[in-house]
Amino acid sequence: MKLNNIMKQARQMQTQMMQIQENLANETVEASVGGGMVSATFTGQGDLVSISIDPEVINPDDKEMLEDLITSAVNEGLRKSRELMSQKMGSITGALGAMGMGM
Repeated sequence: MKLNNIMKQARQMQTQMMQIQENLANETVEASVGGGMVSATFTGQGDLVSISIDPEVINPDDKEMLEDLITSAVNEGLRKSRELMSQKMGSITGALGAMGMGM
């Protein structure tokens, strides 16, 4: 009987995780660096949606600065996306830990 309850809970958690994943695909986070000169937008699943570059920062003589700003915006956007995912999945992974199935 106890095993049946565990299996039922596991199926419910799997359904919840799938729903959270679908919701994360529709949520976005944005990271902006250089005083807003470069912004990157990601879904909650970590997919890059867009990069926005202020035309004032485009200088052919300082390509490295633009590359650094883009890299920083992308890294910050990925961090925010992972943070959102972790936050949303926390209820599921916490329940697994309570069941002795910590991840």
